[in-house]
Amino acid sequence: MKKAIISIVALLVILIGGFMGYMYLTQPDLPAVPPIPVKTSEVAPSATSTTAEATAQDILVIEVAGANSGTIEILLNSDVAPGHVARIKALAAAGAYDNVVFHRVIDGFMAQTGDVQFGKRDGGALGQAGMGGSNMDDLTAEFSDQSFAKGVVGMARSQNPDSANSQFFIMFAPAPHLNGQYTVVGRVISGDDVVDGIKKGAGRNGEVVEPDYMKSVRIKTDG
Repeated sequence: MKKAIISIVALLVILIGGFMGYMYLTQPDLPAVPPIPVKTSEVAPSATSTTAEATAQDILVIEVAGANSGTIEILLNSDVAPGHVARIKALAAAGAYDNVVFHRVIDGFMAQTGDVQFGKRDGGALGQAGMGGSNMDDLTAEFSDQSFAKGVVGMARSQNPDSANSQFFIMFAPAPHLNGQYTVVGRVISGDDVVDGIKKGAGRNGEVVEPDYMKSVRIKTDG
């Protein structure tokens, strides 16, 4: 009797195990992660799209003058650095960037400008250009995973990560050692030749004699 009960229990175990194994093998595959949503920019707008669905883009327009001249357009990235972009827009709207020189330009590296305190071409304090900022508070860092490639625009700062204010720089070439160390605010979308032609400085620090300057700086909205 005992052997019969053991046999029945063993048979039930085998049947249940086989059924569970079958169910496991025939279950539909489940995704390892939730599906990645499609970015709006990757979808062509349909005829029924509304204007509310379109995202306006702010573009910094810089008229360069001096030994080199032309127009540079920089697409600002509010999604990556909203605080820093807001600062640039405010200073541009106030005309604070007008006539500010490219005070530090290192060939093969970057061109730095934006010192609205000491960097004015006719302000009489060019010897201190690069040491000043605006009359607004310094900004909290907004570091990101954006790479410092050619044409990328970053905010200059001191050794304190939260010290960016008004100065910014445009890359002549990739500089991966800056990644995650300086706030990226945008990238050049027009005027690469103008950027490349900005008058270079001498020496390791790139100080420029009779530098090119931003004759005017304004914001235009695209879209």
